[in-house]
Amino acid sequence: MLAQCGIVVTGALVRLTGSGLGCPTWPECTTGSLVPVEHQAQGWHKYIEFGNRMLTFVVAVVCIASLVIALRTRPRRGPIVTLSALGLGGVFAQAVLGGITVLAGLHPATVAAHFLLSIVLIYFAHAAYVRSGESSDAEPKPLVRREALFVGKLLVFLSAVILSLGTIVTGSGPHSGDAKTTVRFQLDPRVISWLHADVVIFFVGLLCVTVLMLRMIDAPKLAQKRAISLLVVSLAQGLIGYVQYFTGLPELLVALHILGALLVWLGSLDLYHSLQSREPAASSS
Repeated sequence: MLAQCGIVVTGALVRLTGSGLGCPTWPECTTGSLVPVEHQAQGWHKYIEFGNRMLTFVVAVVCIASLVIALRTRPRRGPIVTLSALGLGGVFAQAVLGGITVLAGLHPATVAAHFLLSIVLIYFAHAAYVRSGESSDAEPKPLVRREALFVGKLLVFLSAVILSLGTIVTGSGPHSGDAKTTVRFQLDPRVISWLHADVVIFFVGLLCVTVLMLRMIDAPKLAQKRAISLLVVSLAQGLIGYVQYFTGLPELLVALHILGALLVWLGSLDLYHSLQSREPAASSS
């Protein structure tokens, strides 16, 4: 999970430093060479892009290790094996999609797909991590009222919508990933940014209601703590979003905003999982 999040952040740094086409071809870095060459026209950008490509192998090794452990664990846990296999397959799919992104000249649609696939892979990694800490593969049982569980699921959905809209905002803005790239979504950045912000405001409002609801129904303490933590992270993320918008999208704030987006996604998943359990109920005797 940390490896998947890490490569998202480093990928963002590639884009924010204008190094997206530091290696202008794929799978080679430059024509005739798999690695950067000294007199390559892309200058220092080639090392940043190539370094990010190499991190894919690190993530692959982590996923392979996770799959091997899942296969060797006895009794074998089918769901964990499946999630680990999906994570490993996703790394290979991500490498191919990354190549398509380069060959397409950093078209914003492929860049968005590249990011969103990482979000899916983080979901798989998170699910595998949660399942590995559970002793049962039975269907989860709610620890709260059905309405509260639905709200938890809705928060996960809304966080996914926010991430998707964020890719459209990025694809309409100035940070294309390379100074020579001019292809952007033909959308008004101001309009799409405010649409994105509106969904965030709704998300934060619903989260405030969730914090109060969980307290009123005496939900598990872990769920209450995670709801409060997610609210704090979301408020900080919203603040960073507004500041970066009104200050012309400085690279550092954009990078922090991407990191914050990952924390909101993980926080939403954590909160939802804390509202249910696969563990057998404790005996009252």
